[in-house]
Amino acid sequence: MNRLWLWLGGAVFLVVVFFTVRSMTRERQPVRAVRVSHSELVNTVSTNGRVEPEVNYEVHSPLASTIEAVYVQPGDKVAAGQLLLKLDDKEAAARVATAESGVRAAEAGVEAATHNGTQQERQQAASDIVRARLERDSARKDVDALTRLNATGAASAAEVASAKQRLESAEASLRAAEEGAHSRYSSAEIARAQSSLKEAEANLAEAREVLAQTSVHAPIAGTIYSLNAGRTEFAEAGKQLLQMADLNHERVRAYFDEPEIGKLEVGQKIQIKWDAKAGRVWNGHIVRVPITVIAFGTRSVGEVLIQIDDADSGLLPETNVSVTVTTSSEPNALTVPREALHAENSKYYVYRLAADRGSLLRTPVTIGTINLTQVAILSGLTDGDQVATGSTNGQPLQEGIPVKVVR
Repeated sequence: MNRLWLWLGGAVFLVVVFFTVRSMTRERQPVRAVRVSHSELVNTVSTNGRVEPEVNYEVHSPLASTIEAVYVQPGDKVAAGQLLLKLDDKEAAARVATAESGVRAAEAGVEAATHNGTQQERQQAASDIVRARLERDSARKDVDALTRLNATGAASAAEVASAKQRLESAEASLRAAEEGAHSRYSSAEIARAQSSLKEAEANLAEAREVLAQTSVHAPIAGTIYSLNAGRTEFAEAGKQLLQMADLNHERVRAYFDEPEIGKLEVGQKIQIKWDAKAGRVWNGHIVRVPITVIAFGTRSVGEVLIQIDDADSGLLPETNVSVTVTTSSEPNALTVPREALHAENSKYYVYRLAADRGSLLRTPVTIGTINLTQVAILSGLTDGDQVATGSTNGQPLQEGIPVKVVR
């Protein structure tokens, strides 16, 4: 019996020795670790955009015509009022002449309507009145003479009646001539004549404007950045001939995905990058946030206008750029890398290195702001603590396992 207990005790001792030795000689898991510290925590959102002038001037052909001369090239800086190109103006000049003739005809119509006819018509009306008065006076004398003769029996009653009838007819003709001379046109006819004059004047103004547009002058001092016109080329009506703008005043129209729109505010700082000038960064700020969501390819986006703050930016209109907006910034947050943070049942924790840096301690934490690379720690850690971000051999981190920190 004593020998049995002796054997059992020996076996237990060997097991204890085995696990003790194994624990002391066990290979430590290599882990990467970082020091918890205070730093600025910045949240950013990036997207694409397109450069455009703040005010863009487009010149279109006012009519179908041939380009007679072009005086500028793309990239030219021009002064306000400078002649840029000229179109064949023969057709436009003919339209002006036709419109001027129409105005003169309409003016004559108004003159006639408001003065009871043309001069010839007024002279004819006066002549008609004189003739009607003479006929009335003659008819009245005949009535008087025949009435006296009828009293002596020298004229019959039928002759007197016939004379009176001629008198009535003459008086009616005189009244008609006098009324026609003073009210030849009705108020509706006068209004129609005046309306025709206004229409003719509008046609003339339009024709003159088209004629003026055949000589294209710069509306402002700026740069020609697009030219689609060559000498002797035919330009159909409405064709875009050139674009110009003051390239010292540009902006970016950026397209932010719908979930990011709520983070945007007027005044937020923007960084702009253009692949054609790698390494250079332009600064700007938001001047208008989205007012609606639109379809942009397969995306639902909001349009944001960005003011470029750098003078003479060198960005070309219509170029594609990338923009990054800073949506929030904490200047002195206690932070750890995002890969150091773990979650379980909606609770967060990190693996903190023990004081001897030989093992890991699972440490619950309360978090704040998160960006793409860092997370703010509100409680659970202090400045100077070290946390593991992962192992170098691909093994999962566990509490209590022996570790060694590698760089």
